[in-house]
Amino acid sequence: MGIALDGLVSGLKTSELIDALMDVQAIPRNLMSAKSDDKKFIITQLQTLNTSLQDLAAKAKKAASGESIAQLSAASSSEAVKVALRSGASAVTADIVVDRLAQKHTVVTAASTQWPDSPPTLTLENAAGERVEVTADSSSMADIARAINKAGAGISATVVSAGTDADGNPLQRLQLIATESGADGSFRVLRANGDDVATAPGAAVVATGSDAQVRLWAGTAAEQVITSSKNTFTDLFTGVDVTVSAVSTEPVTVSAAADDAASTKAAAEFIKQVASLLTRIDNGSKATVGATAGETTTLGVFTGDSTIRALRQSLADAIQHPIDGTSPSSIGISIDRYGVLTIDETKFAAALADDPTAVTTMFTGIAERVQQTTETYSDKYDGLLTARITGQQSEVDSLGKQLERWDLRLEQRRATLERTYARMETMLSQMQSQSSYLTSQLSSLPSYDTGSK
Repeated sequence: MGIALDGLVSGLKTSELIDALMDVQAIPRNLMSAKSDDKKFIITQLQTLNTSLQDLAAKAKKAASGESIAQLSAASSSEAVKVALRSGASAVTADIVVDRLAQKHTVVTAASTQWPDSPPTLTLENAAGERVEVTADSSSMADIARAINKAGAGISATVVSAGTDADGNPLQRLQLIATESGADGSFRVLRANGDDVATAPGAAVVATGSDAQVRLWAGTAAEQVITSSKNTFTDLFTGVDVTVSAVSTEPVTVSAAADDAASTKAAAEFIKQVASLLTRIDNGSKATVGATAGETTTLGVFTGDSTIRALRQSLADAIQHPIDGTSPSSIGISIDRYGVLTIDETKFAAALADDPTAVTTMFTGIAERVQQTTETYSDKYDGLLTARITGQQSEVDSLGKQLERWDLRLEQRRATLERTYARMETMLSQMQSQSSYLTSQLSSLPSYDTGSK
């Protein structure tokens, strides 16, 4: 950084003078910078609005499919049978009888101080007859268990203490459990001589791997047996999962029934999301006029934006225009004279209870129009609002390049001024030196007395 020495000869505050001149020179540049900042703020607000539109488009697509309003509640007549609903579930009621629960195949070996074979080699055989041979590091029960667990054959081995033998030596067993329940999880563990460890004296098959089993319409000509390797029957009915935890002797009623309260809540949440978006647009489009003469009028970030104005009108039209000649206000959805969108949940619930088909048709029709509008404006490739954001960004980029050129010109201008004033100081210094020299020369000249003799 250079050192500025103001007016050593002239006495002028040249740094302040140059700064003042540069402030005047920079006025157009500063105005351009302020314009760029304003556009960046607008872009941020447009991007936030576009994100909200994309979220609304996704919600509208779901609502247009009827999924939002077709809310169901699950029920079961037994605590031992749980019903869970997933996407695509339909209303259904049926009786089931739980004949059997799924269980994991479990074997306990005979008690011994160590594995009876040397080398300690075992063969693991799954329900499909596929075999894996393993050899443990030693005949200790811990090493046998470790070898089985590392084999990845779907069997989990645990060492269990089994007291002591007649000589006081500790006895141990292996508890072998299938990692998966169901008949397909059954297995055999064979010793080196081919004997099944479960058939040895003192050993036992504690539980045989089996599938859970339920019957639909038990006792009728339509009786249907369904099995599952787990205690959860996925898609027992479309979108309906049933989990059983106990055998039943009497039929258990399971159902998925329409839930009008949940449907009303879902519809209200969707309409309120649209209303919130409309309110945001309205607030961003307001112009605040000063209370007294001379006060500044503040424009909203969306004020005068034709794209935003058209978006607002399109959303309002999508909500309030009739569906098949019937006004949405008939089910409690309306826009008042101030443009405020509301939903009367009591009126909507009553209409839904009275004619669910008509209300569903009306609501999905509204949602479909909202989806079309939001996608038209927010599509990431050719959406109208996306194009608006892209246009604003192009202007900001252009202004940025102009600002770079301005900064270069101002830098050059400051350098020119600094050189000019430096030369001025040099010339003044030279003139001062010459003046001092002449003064000294004149003072050294001899003086003559011009008085009388």
